[in-house]
Amino acid sequence: MSGHSMQLGGVPFAFTNANMAKARAIIAKYPQGCQQSAVMPLLDLGQRQNGGWLTRETMDYIADLLQMPTIGVYEVATFYTMYNHRPIGRFHVQVCTNLPCWLRGSDGIAAACRKVTGLNWGETDADGRFTLAEVECLGACVNAPMMQINDDFYEDLTPETAEAVLAAFCNGETPKKGSQNGRHSCEPISGLTVLTGDEKGKVRAGEESA
Repeated sequence: MSGHSMQLGGVPFAFTNANMAKARAIIAKYPQGCQQSAVMPLLDLGQRQNGGWLTRETMDYIADLLQMPTIGVYEVATFYTMYNHRPIGRFHVQVCTNLPCWLRGSDGIAAACRKVTGLNWGETDADGRFTLAEVECLGACVNAPMMQINDDFYEDLTPETAEAVLAAFCNGETPKKGSQNGRHSCEPISGLTVLTGDEKGKVRAGEESA
């Protein structure tokens, strides 16, 4: 569950050897004296290692690693909603309700997600399977409405396809990512509107004669 209150995990945190190697590679991307700019990717790395959320111990560890004040790390971690400060479920269901998705029916998507998971915004189920969150803009507005589950996008949703995606996770299956209505990428839902038929030939002829 996302939120701005920080929670102690009660367990000392340190990067695994593999993640420490990743952390050092991230830090090395920044000029000497600017290593603190690595705070965001390191927070993401720490969150992933810690099962999807940041404890205060994790943030303190990263502050020490980057030699920056702990309050500076807290400020970054509590400003961006992609960082979680409480344990989340195995499947973090984030439903976009920003204007383009709302105009395309995100209310129905939200209702379908609540129906399948039995959760309201910000809640995690008792067995730690799902966390349901409302988010603002996931960056694929042309394929609205959409939701993100963990690192994957599910686009062009209807209440029925949203339920099907979540049901697949419930059944231990891997649902199809991306558009759920057969759209190839982000072309108009009605198909191509330019460079169709003879127009392609005319353009190519023009290119050849130029």
